Amino acid sequence: MAVNTDNIDSFRALALQVTCHAVNQATDRQEARSLMQNTINRLAQQIAASIAFIGFDCRLIVLPEYFLTGFPMGESLAVWAEKACLEIAGAEYEALGKIAQKHSIFLAGNAYELDPNFPGLYFQTCFVIDPSGSVVLRYRRLNSMFAPTPHDVWDKYLDCYGLEGVFPVAKTAIGNLAAIASEEILYPEVARCLAMRGAEIFLHSTSEVYGFERSPKEAAKISRAVENLAYVVSANTAGIANISIPIASADGGSKIIDYRGLILSQTGAGESMAAFAEIDLAALRRYRRRPGLNNLLGRQRFELYAESYRQSYFYPANTMLEKEVDRKHFIQTQQETIERLAKLGVI
Repeated sequence: MAVNTDNIDSFRALALQVTCHAVNQATDRQEARSLMQNTINRLAQQIAASIAFIGFDCRLIVLPEYFLTGFPMGESLAVWAEKACLEIAGAEYEALGKIAQKHSIFLAGNAYELDPNFPGLYFQTCFVIDPSGSVVLRYRRLNSMFAPTPHDVWDKYLDCYGLEGVFPVAKTAIGNLAAIASEEILYPEVARCLAMRGAEIFLHSTSEVYGFERSPKEAAKISRAVENLAYVVSANTAGIANISIPIASADGGSKIIDYRGLILSQTGAGESMAAFAEIDLAALRRYRRRPGLNNLLGRQRFELYAESYRQSYFYPANTMLEKEVDRKHFIQTQQETIERLAKLGVI
């Protein structure tokens, strides 16, 4: 299929809610890779059928968090890196790229990924593949409870990728795309730094509890859309299979929210392509350029807050830069941070 490289003012996006088939029980790397390929094969069929139903103006599909592997449940950093983490130019990205190429879509998702610049570590990575099959955006999760992040090796990460690599925005034919990983929707600074760099559509791969009451994450999705005048395309898992927790613990509620905070579409539990909606870039850009009370992005006075951020020291950087650590490191570092802030009277 020929790729249209012209800018597109209006198209449809899909938050594709699919079951995550975890690889934790795989006995070795080869078995885990076979399970991942099975997932990709299922996705190829589901994506083709979804586009046929929605229409061929569906140009953006967002997949859930760690859709290929699930998350580590007690595995050491080394074991999880060997079993479940993708290589930057690995076979899994190549296979996903072929899906994007076949359907002339932008395909976004989230995976654990190795980086040759940081041997012994891995990062949880949000990615976007364009219609040529190339990865055009790679965002590494910055706030994580039990996984390494760029902040844990901050000085070296900046040397390798610079600040633009920490907060990447892909300027594409379907708008300026940026990724937010899972619970990072609760951190307004992440979305704000991306909006500062022109982000128009936040791609939110997540795996979370969904219910009828307004949870913090549900409220945060609307808040991030309104305060940054941006679309949020949030794809949740339809449960996680092959692990010991009940399968439906993270299931349902994928949705698309517009720049006014209006929920355009959402789905309940189970595998579903019901969370699709029009992305009207022309309307978004008119809204952003219209003076008035509702233009929150154009009214920001960042100088008011910059000094307070500069003077504050909460969770420390570079804690994994010079030493090997085990999983106890994460909770111990957080506990030390809490104790220090308590002594200062901050919390």
